[in-house]
This record gives sequence, C-alpha cells and structure tokens, in this order.
Amino acid sequence: MSEWLKKEKAAYIRNFIFGVEDSLVSTVGLVSGIAAAGVDRSTLFVTGMILIVVEALSMGVGSLLAESSAEEFTNKRSASLRLAAIGALIMFVSYFVAGFIPLLPYVFLQIKDALPVSVIASLLSLFLLGYVSAAMFNAPRTRSAWRMIILGGLAIAAGSLIGRFFHLSPL
Repeated sequence: MSEWLKKEKAAYIRNFIFGVEDSLVSTVGLVSGIAAAGVDRSTLFVTGMILIVVEALSMGVGSLLAESSAEEFTNKRSASLRLAAIGALIMFVSYFVAGFIPLLPYVFLQIKDALPVSVIASLLSLFLLGYVSAAMFNAPRTRSAWRMIILGGLAIAAGSLIGRFFHLSPL
C-alpha cells in the first residue's frame, strides 16, 4: 500500500473513531445530566437532538479545516479538499448516527428507565469501538476496549454529577 493510501485510510479511520466516541460520550453525558436535572422527556429529547445536529455539523467542519490545514502544513502548498471533505463527511455521519444510541432510549422509555439503558448502551458501544479499532491496528484489543470505556465513562459520570448538582423541580 502506498504511503498516500495509508495516510488517506488513517484519516478516514481517525475521523470515524473520533466521531463515534465523541458523539457517544457527549450525547450520553448531556442527556444523563439533563435527566438527572429533572427535566421532562420532551425537553430532554429536543436538547439531545439539538446537540447531535449542531455537534455533528461542528465536528464535520472542524475535521475539514483540521485535515486541510494539516495537509497544507505537511505539503507546504494548498490542499486538495477531496481527502478533507471525505473525512469531514465520515466525521459528520459517524457523530450523527452514534448520537442516537444514547438518545433513543428516551423515546421509548420513561426517563428513570431510559437513563440506565442509555448509559449501558453507550458504554457497551464504547467498549465495542475500542475493541474493533484495536483489532484494525493489531493493538491489544481488551486493553483498548477498557481504556475507551473507562475514559468515556468518566465523562458520562461528570455529566450526571453536574445534572444532579443543578437538579430542577419537575414542571
């Protein structure tokens, strides 16, 4: 495989892993915190949807700008936007789709029941993401999976703690 193809493949994988991980952690952290704060289900869902859409767009644009800037820095000339645009699209789609893993339980379940389902689904997804990404790079799979779940879990816990601290009275 040529050096250029390796860089292209690495950029796509990096954008996918970053998009999924960030979406799972950010979305479950937010909705856990919002749920712990005592808001109603429709407010929680709208807040989650806003987060997913805005962050998917932001992450996609950020990826485009970062990848093209890195290419310009490395090659000392203007970058072709093709690689950066594909990476940005991968980032957008992976963030957008993964965001529904922690949000969908709130569509089908009451908040008190959806909260643990959302957290567990997100943690399992993080574990799977860590395991599969390590397998792709011939890295220690279990260690990578646990690292992903522990670090993501810390962010989830932070969202829940902040929500509990600022708990609101139900409307």
